[in-house]
Amino acid sequence: MKCPFCATTDNAVVDSRETEDGRAIRRRRHCGGCARRFTTYERVEEQPLVVIKKDGSRVTFDRARLKSGILRACEKRPVSSDTIERIVADIEKRALELGERELSSRWFGEAVMEALKATDEVAYVRFASVYRSFKDAAEFARELDALRARGAGAGGDGSP
Repeated sequence: MKCPFCATTDNAVVDSRETEDGRAIRRRRHCGGCARRFTTYERVEEQPLVVIKKDGSRVTFDRARLKSGILRACEKRPVSSDTIERIVADIEKRALELGERELSSRWFGEAVMEALKATDEVAYVRFASVYRSFKDAAEFARELDALRARGAGAGGDGSP
């Protein structure tokens, strides 16, 4: 490891610890050449996740875009930003754990709907109406009926 100040390779690790998220090792180093300290990070090299869109095109996974869609569905709903962040992190984690380099946009859409259905039914319906591109009001009504039936089975009062 070259010192960023004097470019010598004569340095030693003084302290090592995991980062808060546990995805990297932070190493504090001391340069033997200029006696300055610097920090390096060691992390697993990840291959970028690619999303296969409906039209067959491929785009790099964009966490911000996923979050944006969820935020739009949860607009003016009692869903905290922490909850939204947890949903996004969970979906991203599940996608990476699959070990696939490419996943369909459908996989992500279904994952979002599953999470929103468990979090806020109105946000779920909003997202589903855009994602599933309902053709008419009858198709939308069928989805609402299925949601109501699920609620009646869960507690009888329509709540999740």
